[in-house]
Amino acid sequence: MPDFDVDFCQDRRGEVIDYVTEKYGKERVGQIITFGKLQAKAVIRDVSRVYGLPYSEADMLAKLVPDELGITLSKALEMEPKFAELMKGDPKVERIIEISKRLEGLLRHASIHAAGVIITNEPLVNYCPLYKGREGEQVVQFDKDFSELIGLVKFDFLGLKTLTVIQHAVNFIQRDHKADFDIESIDLEDKAIYDYISTGNTTGVFQLESSGMKDLCKRIQPDTLEDITAINALFRPGPLGSGMVDDFIDIKHGRKATTYPFPQLEDTLKDTYGIIVYQEQVMNISRIVANYTLGQADMLRRAMGKKKVEEMARHKKIFTDGARENGFDVKKAEELFDLMAMFAEYGFNKSHAVAYALIAYQTAFLKYYYTAPFFAALLGTELNNTDKVTAYINDAKEHGIEILPPDVNESLWLFNVVDGNIRFGMGAVKNVGKNAVKAIVEEREANGPYKGFVDLCERIDHSLINKRVIESLIKVGAFDECESHNRKTLLENMEMIMKYAAGKQKDAASGQGSLFDALGGDTSTENEMIDIHEVEDFEDREKLGYEASLMGIYVSGHPLDKVKNIIEDLSSMNIAKVKELDGKDKREVTLAGMLKAERVFISKKGDKMAFATLEDLSGKMDVILFPKTYAEYGHYLDSEDPLVLNGVVNLAEEPRKFFPMKLHRLTDQADARVKKVKISIDLGKAEGNELDKLKNILLSYRGSIPAELYFTSSQGSGKMDLGDDFLVNPHPQMVAKINDLFKSNCVNFIVQ
Repeated sequence: MPDFDVDFCQDRRGEVIDYVTEKYGKERVGQIITFGKLQAKAVIRDVSRVYGLPYSEADMLAKLVPDELGITLSKALEMEPKFAELMKGDPKVERIIEISKRLEGLLRHASIHAAGVIITNEPLVNYCPLYKGREGEQVVQFDKDFSELIGLVKFDFLGLKTLTVIQHAVNFIQRDHKADFDIESIDLEDKAIYDYISTGNTTGVFQLESSGMKDLCKRIQPDTLEDITAINALFRPGPLGSGMVDDFIDIKHGRKATTYPFPQLEDTLKDTYGIIVYQEQVMNISRIVANYTLGQADMLRRAMGKKKVEEMARHKKIFTDGARENGFDVKKAEELFDLMAMFAEYGFNKSHAVAYALIAYQTAFLKYYYTAPFFAALLGTELNNTDKVTAYINDAKEHGIEILPPDVNESLWLFNVVDGNIRFGMGAVKNVGKNAVKAIVEEREANGPYKGFVDLCERIDHSLINKRVIESLIKVGAFDECESHNRKTLLENMEMIMKYAAGKQKDAASGQGSLFDALGGDTSTENEMIDIHEVEDFEDREKLGYEASLMGIYVSGHPLDKVKNIIEDLSSMNIAKVKELDGKDKREVTLAGMLKAERVFISKKGDKMAFATLEDLSGKMDVILFPKTYAEYGHYLDSEDPLVLNGVVNLAEEPRKFFPMKLHRLTDQADARVKKVKISIDLGKAEGNELDKLKNILLSYRGSIPAELYFTSSQGSGKMDLGDDFLVNPHPQMVAKINDLFKSNCVNFIVQ
């Protein structure tokens, strides 16, 4: 029997299982068991633990296995030469790998299939044995393949994140813009949306956000839902490699004429410009040309997809005989059959592609017309994926949306939309749990916004917001908007304030009040009574450090913001671009950013090596410093200075890791490689004495590199070589000061 695959909003998938259980009866509905196998990484970890290998070394070994679907240890050993090096240097590692290869593939444990549900017309026990899940779930003891073999029907109730994004965005729109907004009623022929998709500005748009998809959108220039459906079906290795995609684009844009194998097939193939793209087209062609029934056509589709040679030969005779009976040219019919067989190898199911194209269009519609609600919903579903959060935040900023830090008066558990901007959720902050956020939000909605830190401490039950919660909220700036005291002052006085507030709560619970309450004092007077000791606030660098450690990313700024352009000038690409590169080869790249050590350990040979994380403005990437590199450059780890790293990325690995061979301070690279400094200034935005201040900055960084000014104004543009009097030292601090002066990234390096 066929599977039934249905996608639901992931937040409510459980309700679907509850519904079918109630509708058909608990005894007739069960989830499907799945058996976890000892696969390449898992088997290394398990065997290493038995052999007493330290966790850090076991982790390092496991991480050397490329993240490739279905990877085996044998293939991993071929792909990663470091395995041979480690095995040669340590007999224990060699033994672990040998044992792991023998155990690989064995069943390790039983769990529940992520989506599969079996529904039967009689009690399940009449067909198969049952297994009780950890939460008491009723589970079929046969896996999905064996369940199908004995005739059971499998329903895949899949939780699709994008449907959750759409629902959350709709909730924001109904709250803030249009109470009766209905995503199912939007205009599916809106030219503005197709033009928007055609720009390739599709970050966050369902199925269309990879670099390859963006390129395909720009090339195809879709103007109907049919075109988006085709994009979904065409973006796979088969069509891309066969030249079929190029033909599709050339015919769509009139560079080639549309042709059909037979005129009678025009209705079937006109939507795809005469090219066979979908499985349904193969089935319809067989019906029109060779009188196949729907059932026979489906059998032909399966035979073609699975390349069953004998079955294909049988069908070819049936097809040509049918074509002869219908008066079609038999030779052309044979050629058509071979063409169908070629396309069927990567033919896509159209109904599936249309459903996904509709969701792609809906997300593009939301991004175009309701950008802030869309990004707030999107970010909320990716809270644990810092790479995607960083990419989406950067894209939101490109769309003119400000990303605001958490705030006790405006934040929800997830992201919120406030005045067209996005407010980070308190749920993104480490140590802040759902119960604490729920208490803060419910009290705020019931009794109004908080007047300050003292007010919140008095109003919230301290069993729900302990010192750890409060400390984290202070450090990420959640009280900045409602509190006159700075973050460091609040931290220094936190315990005293919380004790005072707890005392007031206790008095209120016992019916006692203070003289202060009777006089109806305000918050500022209360603050004076508590005797808050004011101290100087944290430096910006410290504030950003707290944000990064407690939220995984920088929110109110980034240490690299003021040197953004020169990082681009001195690196070959950013981290996000590295992650999008196609290919399976090893690629040399130059990256720049902040390097942070995650773990330094000693190999069996006694050499130090390290795992680290490199971060730039586009995201983060794992970095491995092997002993030779560590010995020479290990002192750069955890440097507060930005670094430039030259090294290799293995594109066959997912997630990708960077193996640097040389590390340099950004300052040193600037000295060595910059041949000119370019400063671009918009005179219309330059006010007061900025040019005098620029002159002073340049004179305070004297050096040997020439500088040029590029002016733009409403009257035109111009260039000025500053000459020998203003030769400069291209130091990142100079760049940061100039960028800060003109409130933009206006400095670029021309490099050798």
